[in-house]
Amino acid sequence: MDAAVTTPREASNRRHGRNRQLVREALEQAQKPMSAYELLELLREDGLRSPLQVYRALEQLIEDGTAHKIESLSAFALCTRAECGTDGHATFAICTKCGRAEEFHDHALERVLRRLARREGFRTMATTVELSGLCETCAHG
Repeated sequence: MDAAVTTPREASNRRHGRNRQLVREALEQAQKPMSAYELLELLREDGLRSPLQVYRALEQLIEDGTAHKIESLSAFALCTRAECGTDGHATFAICTKCGRAEEFHDHALERVLRRLARREGFRTMATTVELSGLCETCAHG
């Protein structure tokens, strides 16, 4: 008899992969940035019980370029741009009324930020620019 044996490491990787997928799907459905605790509350019924599970999944999503952390909101959003990849550069326009965050990339802005960092002797690992204001819908609503 040839029974497949699952090692603890394989079981852990599968569980982390499942958690990562659940968090990714929750962010996708929300269509707006969510905090780790909002994600935890939403995913409790799916088996996520601790903030650490959510934070690990978010860390993996950020590492592979699937998600970004929006510092001013203490929230996370899925990356919506294929050109983003894992370089850690993103710009967000965040609506203070409805909470929507629109991601965009501007190569000229990225060049300016690199030049500023170089001038200061700073080695940039990641850059997130956050614009705060009203989206078009809220500004005219």
